[in-house]
Amino acid sequence: MKAKLEDVAKLAGVSPTTVSRVLNNRGYISEKTRQKVENAIQELNYYPNDIARSLFKQRTNFIGLILPTINNPFFSELALYIENESANHGFKIILCNSLGQLDKEKSYASMLIRHQVDGMIVCSYNRGIEAYRNPKLPIVAIDHYLSPGIPVVGSDNYEGGKLAVQHLINQGCKSIIHINGPAELETPAQKRRKAYEDLVKSPITYEITDLFNEEATAVTIRRIFEEHPDTDGIFASDDLMAATCLKVANELNINVPDQLKVVGYDGSQTVMSLLPQLTTIRQPIKEIAKTSVLNLIDQINEDPMEEIMEIVLPVQLLNNGTA
Repeated sequence: MKAKLEDVAKLAGVSPTTVSRVLNNRGYISEKTRQKVENAIQELNYYPNDIARSLFKQRTNFIGLILPTINNPFFSELALYIENESANHGFKIILCNSLGQLDKEKSYASMLIRHQVDGMIVCSYNRGIEAYRNPKLPIVAIDHYLSPGIPVVGSDNYEGGKLAVQHLINQGCKSIIHINGPAELETPAQKRRKAYEDLVKSPITYEITDLFNEEATAVTIRRIFEEHPDTDGIFASDDLMAATCLKVANELNINVPDQLKVVGYDGSQTVMSLLPQLTTIRQPIKEIAKTSVLNLIDQINEDPMEEIMEIVLPVQLLNNGTA
């Protein structure tokens, strides 16, 4: 039978209030009394009822995190830093992978609300989800526009696109192709495309509609070389697309960087470990995570320092061997 707080109090010879004060580290408790309570807790293998405590405090100390997938180095690293920063402030994470599916994301958002999470951090490709319109639920979006009232945290996408394309131009590229997600996705990442279009005289963008399908991406990239054999520069909107470019180029005996130069985007530790030669735009993933968590906690505490609806963090070019 599961031990109760009253059982701990009886074994320790103290009141239930004293046990509660020890558990919550509140008020003065003598070392002798504290030791008696801790010994009783250990002997009875007692665990506090977090659900009851959260109902009393009207807070669960859980944060929902909705990502498209963790099968992507950028999102997995982002999740790692969000979890760590949240833990530093006493919050636990409930991680949900939406895989870009609207129904799945709706289901996850509803589930998180039913579990009374204190707030949500969302990196989503879907808009128009009713749960995100709840004015009483603290939410932070990462690099995605969910609703006019939800703050967005991300990197300087336009500057990142500009750095990538200008680097290809400086390296002598004359025929630069851009690879991006669908144009209808209203995200700050579309500013990477805008920078490309502003810098290139005859811009050509190939869209990857299935963002989580490597083979579909490879098919699109092969089509680039079939339809534009003079391509000498590619700016890929994320590092996985860039990695697939390198793979296809190798299959087609196209030498990188002599015949083709490739610049990616994200600069996660995993990709940099596996492909240290990749020239890419590094996002400040750790800072994005920390800023998102702190912004959400400010909302949870109803103490926002200042209302900034879009927080833009700086990026940098990692000039490696592929461009």
